[in-house]
Amino acid sequence: MNQNHTSLHRWKLFWTTLTGAVLLFSSFVASLSIGAYSIDFQDVLSSLIQSNETKDAAIIQTIRLPRAVVGMVVGACLAIAGAVMQSITNNPLASPQIFGVNAGASLMVVVGVVLFPDFAPGTLIYFAFLGAALGGMVVYYMASTGGGMTPVKLALAGITVHLFLSSLIEGIVLFNETSTEDVLFWLAGGIDGRNWGDVQLLVPWFLMGFILALVIAKSLTILSLGDDVAKGLGQNIGWIRGASAVLVIILAGVSVAVAGPIGFIGLMIPNIVKALVGSDYRIVIPLSALLGAALLTIADVLSRFIAFPSESPVGIVTALIGAPFFLYLARKGGR
Repeated sequence: MNQNHTSLHRWKLFWTTLTGAVLLFSSFVASLSIGAYSIDFQDVLSSLIQSNETKDAAIIQTIRLPRAVVGMVVGACLAIAGAVMQSITNNPLASPQIFGVNAGASLMVVVGVVLFPDFAPGTLIYFAFLGAALGGMVVYYMASTGGGMTPVKLALAGITVHLFLSSLIEGIVLFNETSTEDVLFWLAGGIDGRNWGDVQLLVPWFLMGFILALVIAKSLTILSLGDDVAKGLGQNIGWIRGASAVLVIILAGVSVAVAGPIGFIGLMIPNIVKALVGSDYRIVIPLSALLGAALLTIADVLSRFIAFPSESPVGIVTALIGAPFFLYLARKGGR
């Protein structure tokens, strides 16, 4: 019986990984090919394999390729952050958006853009880190008081803080009309217009967070079983939660700073992965990164058809997909 279960689990892991890889590759190629100016599949491959000076190659290498890379990395960051948050809170509804992390980071980035317009773009990441930490702490405190955290209390606290911080952002934008258009588009969550500078800014923080997530993955698996079990197995809960908080701040903060507050990736992907392959975070973390990258890249491709040939924020697509998923989980009580 155990051998059959192990064999079934391996097959599910194999097919999930293969499906995620195929989706990621297909969406990556589609991201390079589809747009106001369409490029054939063969020309896409030719531009990636060899350097040439054609119009197609210039569009791919300077505009679409960095955009696709940013989309994949941001999707992976948000999915990993969501998986970690669900482990340390033992709550399937936990995610950077529901926990106020995205809203806090967005508020501080907007404050940085308005008050310090001459700052280098890389500096805004530190504003995002600060905002992510503050937003997450407020929601965690509100959801944990009065009998402990439950899925419903987390959702209510997260939505309350999100709306409050969003109102502050809107007030700041209204009083600073010079940057209104760019800020509003960024607040909807978008990766169009991203360049190789954004990739260089994003990748080191992603690698740092991904490595840290793999290091603590085994501890996250044990912690997801409950505090009492984790203590009984000799885990230092305070250290795990501290490292996890730093991890979430890094991954969610840098994602918001580069691409805006894209929602629901961190909610959907970890729940789907755990439903498919179980709750071993040594598997959940890398698979969440893979499927998160694929989902955001697919959403970016779909967003190009909303007002074609004009660009639309990718956050619109992720919200259309994620909102019903969130309502479904909330109705099931987080199960």
